[in-house]
Amino acid sequence: MFSLPPFVTLSLAIIFEVFATSYLPKTNQFTAPIPTLVVLVSYGLAFYLLSIAVQSMSLGVAYAIWCGVGVVFVASISWLLYGQKLDIYAIAGISLILIGTVIINLFSTSVSH
Repeated sequence: MFSLPPFVTLSLAIIFEVFATSYLPKTNQFTAPIPTLVVLVSYGLAFYLLSIAVQSMSLGVAYAIWCGVGVVFVASISWLLYGQKLDIYAIAGISLILIGTVIINLFSTSVSH
């Protein structure tokens, strides 16, 4: 099996996780078989790729990036596709999460650049 750089693997994990989370409403509480299967497979791939990424990345840093980017993307997709509203406090909180993720990536010695 070929090896991808850790940030590429983590990025793919995040993409699958964001897709699965964004697709959850389509499952109708896991009663719609095809959307449910799509969500379960996507989460499976996301966690598999995350498990590969943490072999060469700090677990805490990888998870912080996973969560930070995931929150921003899922909130954005929820707003764009599902019309869910974000008040000023949600936007401020999400912005702080994004800022924290950027700080970790740019300045932390825990991240291998």
